[in-house]
Amino acid sequence: MKELFLIIGAPGSGKTTDASLIARSDINITHYSTGDLLREEVASGSELGKTIDSFISKGNLVPLDVVINTIVSALKAAPTRTIIIDGYPRSVEQMMEFDKVLNEQNEIELKGVIEVRVSEQIAKDRVLGRNRGADDNEEVFYNRMKVYTEPLNEIIEFYQKKKLHFIIDGERTIEPIVADIKELIKKIQAI
Repeated sequence: MKELFLIIGAPGSGKTTDASLIARSDINITHYSTGDLLREEVASGSELGKTIDSFISKGNLVPLDVVINTIVSALKAAPTRTIIIDGYPRSVEQMMEFDKVLNEQNEIELKGVIEVRVSEQIAKDRVLGRNRGADDNEEVFYNRMKVYTEPLNEIIEFYQKKKLHFIIDGERTIEPIVADIKELIKKIQAI
């Protein structure tokens, strides 16, 4: 049985960096981001990849069922038992559909949804401070923040009812955050 951990957090919360550092430091953990999974599927030239490409190449959103099929097939084929996906789910619709698909199979178990929590001010300072490109400006930040926060309460509530929601303080330096997430994953696995 594969053990899945989802890491969610605002733009600038550090969730992707945290997840990749954890996977890099532990050969028993695989880290995926949904964007990477979609790109890899396209690159593989599979039928699913061709379907994904037909949407992406036109600048359209990939339909939910296609995204979830891509994630689930990647999870089943993952080289390790423990898998982390960051930045997913991003909407209530994604969460509900993903939950339905996970409930219909018995190869993957969702063990925890770890929220790397930061204030909007910290998130904004980090995103605007990294100067990565044209999309790191205030207007884009507030839009991304809105997209993240709108479904957040419903997502948290859903996973709290399943006793799968955990919070990590993301307002510290990276080392203690990564250490705390690793410790939390070990604790959950021991239950």
